[in-house]
Amino acid sequence: MRKSHPLRRVMLATAATVSGIVLLLTLKPGSDPDSQATGAAQQGAAQAGAAAAATGTYTGEAVDTQYGTVQVRVTLAAGKITKAETVQAPKGGQSDQITANAVPKLNQAAVTANGSNIDTVSGATYTTEGYKKSLQSAIDQANAGAGASQGGAAAPVTGVFTGDATDTQYGAIQVRITVKENRITKSETVQQPKGGQSDKITGDAVPKLNQDVVTKQSPDIDTVSGATYTSEGYKKSLQSAIDKANASAGSAQESGAQASQSPEAGAEDAGSQDAGSQDSGSGSAQASGTFTGDAVQTDYGPVQVRITVAGGKITKAEAVQQPKGGQSDQISGNAVPKLNQAAVAAGSADIDAVSGATYTSGGYKESLQSALDQAGV
Repeated sequence: MRKSHPLRRVMLATAATVSGIVLLLTLKPGSDPDSQATGAAQQGAAQAGAAAAATGTYTGEAVDTQYGTVQVRVTLAAGKITKAETVQAPKGGQSDQITANAVPKLNQAAVTANGSNIDTVSGATYTTEGYKKSLQSAIDQANAGAGASQGGAAAPVTGVFTGDATDTQYGAIQVRITVKENRITKSETVQQPKGGQSDKITGDAVPKLNQDVVTKQSPDIDTVSGATYTSEGYKKSLQSAIDKANASAGSAQESGAQASQSPEAGAEDAGSQDAGSQDSGSGSAQASGTFTGDAVQTDYGPVQVRITVAGGKITKAEAVQQPKGGQSDQISGNAVPKLNQAAVAAGSADIDAVSGATYTSGGYKESLQSALDQAGV
């Protein structure tokens, strides 16, 4: 079933809410916005962190479980979850059967409960726990967007946003978009299937997909003939990039609302000529938002870093991808937390390599620098 084209409704939206920006309206509405939860379910949802008055599509963080990664996307209308779906779920071997049984039940439970306070599916404990964590992450994003929308009109989105890497049958694909004043001006792949016949298929499909995104301003693009897996992975990663662009709009709006309510901040800005001169000379405002660096291939697997920036400072660093399997699990488990902490402390990619994890450290620093470049820090 083809998804609807909410982007076509962009021009009808007002600037009074975050959903008024072009990118937000590329997100897909739920199939049953009129469904109502019972009073008890609504109360439980409020306790579990359901979004108040949020409208849009929000993708939670990818959560690693013992059997694979789980990532959830929710669609909300006026604060109600109208649709829940998995972007990633454990697969392969017995996991296929467990996932096929559990995920539809979890999706339905999320809609019914209107929150993350849902029951564990029997026989799928790890998948359920990962699902609930990712679901809560998506709800947290929705809450942040709803709070930002109360602050006033959303500023136009401008920046570079990298979607999550999506695994396909022939390799990972990851999309980066450049947005200027709510319009996608460029779409490109950071990762794509390669090797053997994949080189030819990718070489033909990716330029078409990139162009289609810019033309349609939406993830609802056509699948390239002969490149079904690549096209589907591309669209998932693209949607993730758009989600991040939307989230950045909410963050910017919330920051703007706080600044406008602070007379001390205004007085300080007006009285500080030196600071004003320095800001105008730099040519850019202090960055705030979440930025995902390029995935860097190492001898032991890819490393990819995501940073959260507030007021031009790194407040959080985390690895989206890291070497895993065998001895790599132990090395990554020891090195990555240290690298994350070092990135926050240094506020830059100029951090020391962790002893015994030279390749991981090198890949981490390279991906971190890529994220910093996107943030303009």
